[in-house]
Amino acid sequence: MDIAQIPDVVAELTAMIPWKIIIPVMILELILLTVAIVDLVKRTETNGPKWLWLIIILGFNLVGPVVYFIIGRRPH
Repeated sequence: MDIAQIPDVVAELTAMIPWKIIIPVMILELILLTVAIVDLVKRTETNGPKWLWLIIILGFNLVGPVVYFIIGRRPH
């Protein structure tokens, strides 16, 4: 492959990405991540150590915040 062909290859690969699906999922992930972290910081007690929940929330993108909301939160 010639260096001059690289922009064409990148343009072809970018055109194949389903942006109409990826962008809403990314926005949902960002919202869940933000709400989960804010809730974790404000909450006085959780089911397990807060540092572990932070790792789970940040480490497991879309699944981490959902798991925190289902398992990690204690009722007030």
